[in-house]
Amino acid sequence: MLHLRRAAQRNITRVGKSRSTGLRGLATAAEPYDVVVIGGGPGGYVAAIKAPSSGYGYTACVEKRGSLGGTCLNVGCIPSKAMLNNSHLYHQAKHDFERRGIEVPTVNLNLAKMLEAKTNAVTGLTKGIELLFRQNKVDYIKGTAEIEAKNIVIATGSEVAPFPGGAIQIDEEQIVSSTGALELQKVPEKMVVIGGGIIGLEMGSVWSRLGAEVTVVEFLGAIGGAGIDEEVAKQFQRTLTKQGLKFKLNTKVLSAEKKDGKVYLEAEPAKGGKSETLEADVVLVAVGRRPYTDGLNIEAAGVELDNKGRVVIDDQFTTSQKNIKCIGDVTFGPMLAHKAEEEGIAAVEFLKTGHGHVNYAAIPSVVYTHPEVAWVGKTEQDLKTEGVKYKIGKFSFAANSRAKTNLDTEGFVKFLTEAETDRILGVHIIGPNAGEMIAEGVLALEYGASSEDVARTTHAHPTLSEAFKEAAMAANGKPIHM
Repeated sequence: MLHLRRAAQRNITRVGKSRSTGLRGLATAAEPYDVVVIGGGPGGYVAAIKAPSSGYGYTACVEKRGSLGGTCLNVGCIPSKAMLNNSHLYHQAKHDFERRGIEVPTVNLNLAKMLEAKTNAVTGLTKGIELLFRQNKVDYIKGTAEIEAKNIVIATGSEVAPFPGGAIQIDEEQIVSSTGALELQKVPEKMVVIGGGIIGLEMGSVWSRLGAEVTVVEFLGAIGGAGIDEEVAKQFQRTLTKQGLKFKLNTKVLSAEKKDGKVYLEAEPAKGGKSETLEADVVLVAVGRRPYTDGLNIEAAGVELDNKGRVVIDDQFTTSQKNIKCIGDVTFGPMLAHKAEEEGIAAVEFLKTGHGHVNYAAIPSVVYTHPEVAWVGKTEQDLKTEGVKYKIGKFSFAANSRAKTNLDTEGFVKFLTEAETDRILGVHIIGPNAGEMIAEGVLALEYGASSEDVARTTHAHPTLSEAFKEAAMAANGKPIHM
């Protein structure tokens, strides 16, 4: 019998019913759970729902937050997208409607109402997961517990990484994490974002659109974080600069001091040099996330961690304990909700049948700014490092009829293909609707498609997706409309 502690104390609210017998007590050695999932985020709740449909009759999900959906739904993906969408609409109404023939005499920001809309989106979706649990006969254990089970899936996710060395302390008021950045009660005059990855750029875009003067400080020489194509990153920075964001690349933040209602940051060139002081009303610390294993009593359970605090697993998500699986942010790989979801399904399949599948070469990434940035597969720098001979196919949205009609022509679609075989190795998009369009690139990689396969596939006219087709044509020969 497996015995893994979710936290040191007991604090339980059971929600839902087990099988058809109604509520029953917590699992015992005589009648244990078939599967217990620890963590109710995207990976955890998906695994919990998958288990009963795979033949496991007695399944539970333990989540101490008080609402399901994890970081993604409660303080990450979903609320940030609500703010990104609504701040974009506000910015359009204020700065873009006139050229479209829409006259709005006065555009005012009601930030309290915008925050309320964000909260409503989160609440509706978390309740929706509870409904799915009830429909699938998954016990939802709200709180912390010591649980016995035949099989356990660890899906405890990640938490905000502190500033290295502890030189900057997050207070969620003036010095905020991504969580606090979603709850600011007024628009700061000046905001400094430490970190030019996805979270920093998305949150910086929100507050820039709402009127803040935003400066992004990034230690590296490019924005966008790991996995972004260098050409796309350069175009992305140019685009955001035109929108009003300022960038300080190759710059290291040393410390922060709160004084007279302001925050003063000391920064210097990443390679050393003369320091400077940056003034801000609010500082967003967006330097990444780290695996969350607090309270699991993981060492006593014999589960091995690596030197980064991640749970060590094999290619079937099995930890150092045979019947304990682990998925999502708390183990290896990109910290993405959709990656965790796929792992949740695969982990349960491995438990039940010994077979499962996640293609890590075909996991997309998206930055939900405007324009959006999305990619899947290899970058040019990857292929150069690996010595792979490749071709490039590009098509600009400026030549796409739907984008031109929509007055939204920033960006391009870029294909990378193997020179000898024409097999698609990577797809990179910056432009309108990139986050949706990248799904076609993911499907192409999953099935080993060539650029000719995509180029010979009919795409509806007039749509933005025609830019995808024409980029494939460019990789295979010559596009029609450029």
